[in-house]
Amino acid sequence: MKVDYSLFPGRKIEKEEYEEKEPIFTVITPYYNASKYIDTTMKSLLNQTFPYWEWIITDDGCKDQKELEKLKEIEKQDKRIKVVHKENEGPAAARDYAAKFASKLSKYIVLLDTDDMINKTYLECVYWTLETNQGATWAYCDSINFDGNEFTWTKWFQPRKMLKENLLVITGVIRKDAFFKVGGFGFKEKKIYEDWCLWLKLMREGMYPVRMSFYGCWYRQKPLEESQLRQSNTENKERAMYLVNQIVDTIEETKPAIQYPKEDYNWEEITEEKEEIIIPKIKNKQKKQILMMIPWMTTGGADKFNLDIIKRMNHEKYEFTILTTEPNANDWRQDFEEYATVYDLTSFLDRKYWTSFVNYIIQKKKIDLIFNTNSQYGYAILPYLKVKYPTIPIIDYIHMEEWYWRNGGYSRDSSSIASVIDKTYICNKNSEKILVDYFKRNPKDVETMYIGVDEKVFDPNKFDKKSCLEDLKINKDGKFIISYICRIAEQKRPYLLLEIIKRLQERRKDVLFVIAGDGPFLAEMKKKAKSYKIIDNMVFLGNVKDTSKVYAISDITINCSIKEGLALTAYESLAMGVPVISSDVGGQKELVNEKVGVIVPCMQKEEDIFNFDYQEQEIMPYVEGIEKILNNLEEYKKEARKRILNGFTIDNMIENMEEAFEKTIENPNQDKINSAQNMQEHIDICKELITKYFIASSPDYDWLAKEFNRKNVDRDWKFDKEENKRMYYERTLEYKIKHPFYVLLNKLHIYEKLKKIIKRGE
Repeated sequence: MKVDYSLFPGRKIEKEEYEEKEPIFTVITPYYNASKYIDTTMKSLLNQTFPYWEWIITDDGCKDQKELEKLKEIEKQDKRIKVVHKENEGPAAARDYAAKFASKLSKYIVLLDTDDMINKTYLECVYWTLETNQGATWAYCDSINFDGNEFTWTKWFQPRKMLKENLLVITGVIRKDAFFKVGGFGFKEKKIYEDWCLWLKLMREGMYPVRMSFYGCWYRQKPLEESQLRQSNTENKERAMYLVNQIVDTIEETKPAIQYPKEDYNWEEITEEKEEIIIPKIKNKQKKQILMMIPWMTTGGADKFNLDIIKRMNHEKYEFTILTTEPNANDWRQDFEEYATVYDLTSFLDRKYWTSFVNYIIQKKKIDLIFNTNSQYGYAILPYLKVKYPTIPIIDYIHMEEWYWRNGGYSRDSSSIASVIDKTYICNKNSEKILVDYFKRNPKDVETMYIGVDEKVFDPNKFDKKSCLEDLKINKDGKFIISYICRIAEQKRPYLLLEIIKRLQERRKDVLFVIAGDGPFLAEMKKKAKSYKIIDNMVFLGNVKDTSKVYAISDITINCSIKEGLALTAYESLAMGVPVISSDVGGQKELVNEKVGVIVPCMQKEEDIFNFDYQEQEIMPYVEGIEKILNNLEEYKKEARKRILNGFTIDNMIENMEEAFEKTIENPNQDKINSAQNMQEHIDICKELITKYFIASSPDYDWLAKEFNRKNVDRDWKFDKEENKRMYYERTLEYKIKHPFYVLLNKLHIYEKLKKIIKRGE
């Protein structure tokens, strides 16, 4: 995930009002002359989406009157905040002191320092992950280091490595009884590794954590002059390591952590309600609450559509809660979180509890509308949700039908449960016709809604072409530039593009191709380009988040996909005054007419998507189309932007979407309600459909989870091997213990000694 370090939590207060209850969490914070940072820490806590916490701040012997006044000011901010005072003995003792004042009813101790911050869903996700993983003792998440030394901290929890190196930051949540069982921190020393010692003490008792795989903690990397241990001398560090090693020497065995994302669903009954979970109740609900289910938040046209909706909808009227359902790095999560409350289900929850969490959100937020787009789990759960909540309307949005993927893709998913969906919106007329003619949808339930583009952002008058070329490090050298902007995957047919470039290069030498995108075919595409001897006429930019500069330098954009709905790149290109050449797929010709580009017949069948042996009749129309545009380029450019301004702007889309939301909420389809009410006694069938989806999707989900962990998590494979070897020995010993010889050894007290030696890896 690419982090914008300016988008830290606690920049402003945006808390909601809930009915009051006893605290579930006791947040403890040591305070010593920390007025410089504590305001943002406080705001990040006040903004929590789970409100049942108390915050106990220990004044660790501050002498400065201004600091004491600051603490009084903080305490007045919320009645859940309490300040206690003691003599100065260091942060470990201050935390232990604060814990003594914890409410008898609280279940969890939250460690939060005065200069750190937490994501607004942090406590809620921790609550769910610990309530559904009862064997785990504490929970933590990946973190972002900021303010001076900026980097992300995504460490795979490796118990044996924890004996040699601290893999965790101080921010974590511990079961209160476990915290007191190990004696808390138990130190009255400063400049030591007290947090590392605490984790080791828990591990010594056979306890293990849950690692949540989202960036929920912001850890301030203080300047050297403000960090006690970093500036301490060698003697201090030796003392700190001595205390660590004292605990390490007493650890006989360790247990692996629970780490997300992971796949372990095996025909387990899904949980509808988690009885132990307390559902907060919002006071004075004012906005229409939209529950939106999407697969992930990453670079792509569908994801940009999702982001545009939550970003541009009327925030005074609508409030969005987003659930993502497939493991992914979610590079755009920060962008989404600026406008919505986001929960990545894959990062903190087993799949068998997802349905319970969805029920929790619907009841907590008093959801008015369910909106699903491109989430397979979303489609699997919609029948259940409609039967359980008949009066809540459901809409979905489809970008295309995909015959090469599950014989129709999301179009098939949507049509299979059409009886529970109030309205299906789709991005082009051609796909709408397919839904009606092929999938037999009721024409009244299906409607085209063009996506549109922000013509104010994609405005050629705002860009200097020369500067953009310099920024992208492209030497145009007097050539025309044709850009190919997409994810480099089979759907986009990158190898067909290479054939087009090869044929065009035989005709003219005045064209340079710019490839903006990343994907599974990129490496092989570069190899093929080199073997074709065309790579000198190509520039590979990799993944480009802001593509506006690429359009600004382009004379044409090309799309040779085998499948599109209506490509976002076509909208953006035309808005920038750049003509488009595209395959005749989806609704491309509804936007790209003869005045603004060229539409080329798609001669390859979708089921042949992995046949890369392209014929001349597939290749040459692109070559001829490119030459046709270049021969009359200025006229095409003049018409391109006009096409967008005449009805294809993003404002048109948002206006239409708001109208659709309001109309559906105010007038839900009564036939769908009646049908759902008649199905109440058959809700178990709906639950079984979710179970079957989980089983059917297990291989794909498992692959995505492993790919996420392989690509995004820092993992020491040496320690992994040691851990696997140790676990193998343990399993072997457990098996052999039944053998008479080992029974004899056990009686002679030799077996236990042998077991301890092997478990410690000695």
